[in-house]
Order: sequence, then structure tokens, then C-alpha cells
Amino acid sequence: MAETAPLILTLTLDPASFARLDALRRAHFPPERNQLPAHLTLFHALPGEALAEIRANLAVLASGTPPMALRFAGLRSLGRGTAVVVESPALAALRGMLVGAWHSRLTPQDRQGFRPHVTIQNFVTPDAARDLVAEGLQAFEGQGTGMGLWHYRGGPWEAVEEFEFKR
Repeated sequence: MAETAPLILTLTLDPASFARLDALRRAHFPPERNQLPAHLTLFHALPGEALAEIRANLAVLASGTPPMALRFAGLRSLGRGTAVVVESPALAALRGMLVGAWHSRLTPQDRQGFRPHVTIQNFVTPDAARDLVAEGLQAFEGQGTGMGLWHYRGGPWEAVEEFEFKR
């Protein structure tokens, strides 16, 4: 039987950036709703039946992609949550390349414009989100070190494979 569970693709972060962002998520995300560590989603729902092709594409891409510079630029309101804004021309180019390759298989959500971010707060009141945004965040630098592929089966994500960028 072919795999049909949707696939999620994330950017893997350097350990220091991940630790800092995950600590923010644990501090501000309602604990009963926080089922995942901090992450930057590249695609929300790739077709599970294309798993073999997607893995092959990602393996080739990762082998020719060096780690990329990221700037964690500040906070942005999500209405009922807060995200850390991520700036990176290399990340935008990488995702654009994948959109071009997979366009016919993408959901409307994944075809939309890309606004890279790491959600550190969700499922809160708009006032709580505004308060966190008002606290601000000192910008910091980090790296994208690869990509993580996950199955989504309705609960916490199930790891499929990690594709490390060449060094």
C-alpha cells in the first residue's frame, strides 16, 4: 500500500539557534498545546505518495547546498500567537527552487508567498500575543544546516529523514 500521510518539510537549524528558539517556544507556548520543538516549516503538506521522489530530490539538493546564513530579525504577531521572523536570501532561493520543481503537487497554502518564521507562541489571546511582540527580541544570527522530512498523521510529527547540507 502506498504511503498517503502528508509530508512536512522543515529547515534544520544550528544547535545554538535551535536551543534559543526552543526555549522561547517552551516559555511562551501553552504547555498542553506544545507538541513539537521549535521549527521552521518550508512546506506544510507535500503528497505522501510522492515520498520516494521527494526524498531523492532532497538528497540531491542537500548534497549541493552549503549551510546558509539566517538572521532571526525580530517578532511578528500571528494574531493569536507570535513568531520570530527569519531573513535569508539563500533560504528564499532554496524554497523557490523547490516550489518550481513541485508546483503541480503543492497545496494552495504551500503555493502562497513564503514568510519564513519560527512560531514561539500560539493558541493565546490577541492581547497576550501583542504583549510578547511589544517585549521585542534582539536580532541574532544563525545557520540553516539541512532539511527535515516528517510524516503528519494527525498528532506529533513522525521523522522520516534528515538531509544535511554539505559543509
